[in-house]
Amino acid sequence: MLRLKRRSSQRWLWAGAALLVAAALVYALSPILAPFLAAAIFAYILDPVVDKLERRGLSRTLGTVLTLLLLIALVVLFLLIVIPLFVKESVLLAEQFPGFLDKVKTEWLPWVTQKTGVELTLDSGSIKQFLTENLSDAKGIAQRVFASVRIGGLAVVGFLVNLLLVPVVLFYLLRDWDVLVARIDDMIPRRWHARARTIASEVDAVLAEFLRGQISVMLIMAVLYVLGLWAVGLQFALPIGLITGVLVFVPYLGSITGFLLATLAAVMQFQAMPGVLAVWAVFAVGQLLEGMVVTPLLVGDRIGLHPVAVIFALLAFGQLFGFFGILLALPASAALLVALRHLGEDYRGSAAFKR
Repeated sequence: MLRLKRRSSQRWLWAGAALLVAAALVYALSPILAPFLAAAIFAYILDPVVDKLERRGLSRTLGTVLTLLLLIALVVLFLLIVIPLFVKESVLLAEQFPGFLDKVKTEWLPWVTQKTGVELTLDSGSIKQFLTENLSDAKGIAQRVFASVRIGGLAVVGFLVNLLLVPVVLFYLLRDWDVLVARIDDMIPRRWHARARTIASEVDAVLAEFLRGQISVMLIMAVLYVLGLWAVGLQFALPIGLITGVLVFVPYLGSITGFLLATLAAVMQFQAMPGVLAVWAVFAVGQLLEGMVVTPLLVGDRIGLHPVAVIFALLAFGQLFGFFGILLALPASAALLVALRHLGEDYRGSAAFKR
């Protein structure tokens, strides 16, 4: 009996040591792990597509190439829609902001002074000069962008390298996905094999339901935001609605980003509160529909993470892996939650808990 307890304690010590080593490696290699982890997530999502093409008679390699081309085409199409938004909004800002500043100086600030007794001043001349010199056209914007690239050249190069590395790694992972899964399965010790397969199948079920539901939510919310912003007459309804809908998968980021972009566009376009309030109403209705109808119906409680845990996961993964970490936060947390649930069941069934 004593020997069995000693062996059990040794197993727990070895498992704990392995986890610590793994955590240390992840922390040390976090700057270069991000594109590999992102590629692994995309490979997991796209593997069913390649499997379907393979069942239709295509080779695994050709199916992988076609799937990657489709993904790249969607990304390029999205960028072609979104990038002009920032250029046009910057030009619009330069054209209309001087008039907006005059209105703030002649109407809004006197009203604030009258109501509060606090006298505020605004140096509109300097701001107008800056906008005229730097943001008057696309050429000025490009010059500022390239100047920023030169200042942070190494950071930009590193980001671009990681960005280009993702599709390369994704191709090989997606092509050899079934082989890699089979090899990992073959390496699991036989005494743990059944339990590991059970945990893996539960993780797969949770992630599959979550990802399918989240993609549906993204598409529906993008359509709703585009239609809503178009209905209130916003010029940039299409790109802002698409950005808001696509970023819905990152909690709070999509709604905040879309709200700020739409507010800026509305202020520059309408220059009056009724138009801005109409845009705000669209986002208020969108948030209600997303939180109370669309997400509960299509996603539900697929992950089971508390909102505080969601925020912590986003911050932690973002700190470790940057932007790619934000993409990985919720799927990785879902997988970790399943493992922790099984670990908790083992602990409650152990002698240490019952003692």
